[in-house]
Amino acid sequence: MAIDNRHSRKDAAVLTASEDNRGLLSPADLTGEIEVLREELRKERDRNLRTLADFKNYRRHIEREGNRLAEGGKREILLPLIGIIDDLEKALKWAGGAERPVMEGLQNIYQKLLALLEAQEVRSFESQGRAFTPDLHEAVALAKSDDVEQGTVVEDLRRGYLWRSELLRPAQVRVAE
Repeated sequence: MAIDNRHSRKDAAVLTASEDNRGLLSPADLTGEIEVLREELRKERDRNLRTLADFKNYRRHIEREGNRLAEGGKREILLPLIGIIDDLEKALKWAGGAERPVMEGLQNIYQKLLALLEAQEVRSFESQGRAFTPDLHEAVALAKSDDVEQGTVVEDLRRGYLWRSELLRPAQVRVAE
């Protein structure tokens, strides 16, 4: 029995030593493992940089889209205000004989609306006497005229407006034939 016990102890010692050696790698194996880890790290860094770039592009896209929608919303509000300006101009023209307070009130409202539009960079443009331009004008009538060259705007029927440098509403005009 004593021999068997020694054998068992010896076998146990050999097994323990071989288990310890299994966890260790040779220097060549370590170098290979380091290179694999470096490559994985480089790939992960590249993925992170691409994800960050994609996020920045997405954020810029969302900002541009938000600005575009905001501009569209402003346009939806500015166009009816221009219609009110048109109506006030007609009322001021027709109310020439009205009482002074009424005229002053209409004139005051008109000036405030003009100031509001100007603050939003909306301005009207004159067309009469200028060449007809389809980008700025909407021809609604022709007029015979010996005084001006053919294709010249002879009358503004409805004033046109620019918003910044963009056409907000074309002028409706009568053009010389």
